[in-house]
Amino acid sequence: MNALAATNRNFKLASRLLGLDSKLEKSLLIPFREIKVECTIPMDDGTLASFVGFRVQHDNSRGPMKGGIRYHPEVEPDEVNALAQLMTWKTAVAKIPYGGAKGGIGCDPSKLSISELERLTRVFTQKIHDLIGIHTDVPAPDMGTGPQTMAWILDEYSKFHGYSPAVVTGKPIDLGGSLGRDAATGRGVMFGTEALLNEHGKSISGQRFVIQGFGNVGSWAAKLISEKGGKIVAVSDITGAIKNKDGIDIPSLLNYTKEHRGVKGFDGSDPIDPNSILVEDCDILIPAALGGVINKENANEIKAKFIIEAANHPTDPDADEILSKKGVVILPDIYANSGGVTVSYFEWVQNIQGFMWEEEKVNDELKTYMTRGFKDLKDMCKTHACDLRMGAFTLGVNRVARATVLRGWGA
Repeated sequence: MNALAATNRNFKLASRLLGLDSKLEKSLLIPFREIKVECTIPMDDGTLASFVGFRVQHDNSRGPMKGGIRYHPEVEPDEVNALAQLMTWKTAVAKIPYGGAKGGIGCDPSKLSISELERLTRVFTQKIHDLIGIHTDVPAPDMGTGPQTMAWILDEYSKFHGYSPAVVTGKPIDLGGSLGRDAATGRGVMFGTEALLNEHGKSISGQRFVIQGFGNVGSWAAKLISEKGGKIVAVSDITGAIKNKDGIDIPSLLNYTKEHRGVKGFDGSDPIDPNSILVEDCDILIPAALGGVINKENANEIKAKFIIEAANHPTDPDADEILSKKGVVILPDIYANSGGVTVSYFEWVQNIQGFMWEEEKVNDELKTYMTRGFKDLKDMCKTHACDLRMGAFTLGVNRVARATVLRGWGA
């Protein structure tokens, strides 16, 4: 089942639990707007190249639409649609005043020069500048993009609309980016893990963790969890996978990965097959890479008691069912990785106010939002006698449905 089919399935299950009107259900599922643009740029060698850009704006009933822009060869409409819809429910679960959107360009950023990436970003912005905006749709970085990409979008957008730092988030600090944004998703994962373990009478200290994916989210989660006394026994990234049953020295690994661009070959650990990382013996598994990695083929072999979904859609519905029967507790992605969009909201607020916060305030506010979010999620689980994933979906869908009806749906 692809990401869009799985997201639609979860939405429909939540809708039935909530008893939503069938016409309202259909309205909530259909995107507000889908944009597809052609972006032709001159390459460094003088030739012309064309790329296809997408922006799916899913829902704006609770506020401006919000979501990342990714540069990846496999960016395609169904995936962008699923991720836009997930952002609608994620922002509602986090209780921040946004809707959902997602975008991207089908390209391989590793094969483009910096100047080619800049030209591509500027052409894409020229094509969509009338459809994004501070109170309309606020993009952010995603896979294959980062603060520099956001800086180019800000500059190009400002040529048409005047200086507008709040039009994108995840910007460089010097252009109005927020302190604490870089660590936000990983820090949110740590706060979410803490809240879940507290519910089960446990703490992070002494728990054994396996982290699949050691990019921005996985590395920050590893750093913050190890500082809380958690033991990271195995990690993996695109270069390979390593294991140390006594715990990997995370500060040393972070220094090593900066120099060697990957975890492969790190001293003080043993190399393992990257395909076995998800089934390593641990208490808590954190998939922090791509979607669909936990499926019916490997779900039975997973030994973790808890799974924290730091990636988007890492567990497919078949695996969900298998793991549920095994008693594995899954903290769903639309709550677990919402730290990033929450601090993006803080950045947007700071830009609109023209008043920047200290990093301590950003981190304290994030903890407040993540802690409250978990309590709200658990309340929905009790109300509807459901698991955490369906608790999160019913929470998000209910908030969006209520806003839609209050604004005069069907009038």
